[in-house]
Amino acid sequence: MRDFDFLEPASAAEASRMLLDEPEESRLIAGGTALMLGMRQRMLSPRRLISLGRLEALRGIDFDAKEGLRIGALTRHAELAADPAVQTHYPMLASMAARVANPQVRNQGTLGGNLCYADPATDPPGCLMALDAQVVIQGPDGERRLTIEAFLVDYYTTALEPGELITEIRLPPPAEGDRGHYARHLRTAAEHRPLVNLAAWVRQRGHGCEAARLVVGASTVVPTRVPQAEAYLMAHPPSEATVDATAELIASGITPLSDARGSAAYRREMVRVIARRSLAHLFALPLE
Repeated sequence: MRDFDFLEPASAAEASRMLLDEPEESRLIAGGTALMLGMRQRMLSPRRLISLGRLEALRGIDFDAKEGLRIGALTRHAELAADPAVQTHYPMLASMAARVANPQVRNQGTLGGNLCYADPATDPPGCLMALDAQVVIQGPDGERRLTIEAFLVDYYTTALEPGELITEIRLPPPAEGDRGHYARHLRTAAEHRPLVNLAAWVRQRGHGCEAARLVVGASTVVPTRVPQAEAYLMAHPPSEATVDATAELIASGITPLSDARGSAAYRREMVRVIARRSLAHLFALPLE
């Protein structure tokens, strides 16, 4: 690991200016769980680390019934999992955060850092996409908001422009009938990175499904919604046949990765299995 300067800005605006000073030689550091590993392995060798540790405005979790949920970018996964408002109003999010990686990462890694790293084999992005989250971004031209779909561009690539950083994540308020379920499949019990994950969110009205967001992650370059499956689910009453057909549409509606961890065919089949189980859980349907 090469020597580096360690800078501590006092505000997001100052951090943005520091990033612009030497963009090719600078990296932001929050929890550091991914960055320090990359530096130790000499995959990254920044000359300047810009620490966000002093930026208290980027911390905290706040819920308002009308405005929804605000999550500071420096919120750790363990804090998100344990927050009473998250557990009450966004139980799928709390359940996901409680399973991210391992205890060391959950107690050190931050939600904003996880999104900026854009690792395809991780948990938060797909769950946040299913919950219709937005990221709030601070940059040299002020503040802007992006959906998770717009923010995650490609493999380890985001829509952040030079000098920009995430300051918070926003979720809309839940409504009556909202339900969600997050599931993941690990290649082995000892592995902490999911091979497949699925976030399923629905809004039930009576005996039907008024809205749905179905997101596949870890098996795709970026988390992927499947509009055909969502439309089918909304057009048919919940039943075992509907669940089976929707799961098939989800599995056929993605372009899965194929690598040393798992073939495209295996990933597609596991997506189908997990989708079927998740939808059955959401609608309290027994499966044979």
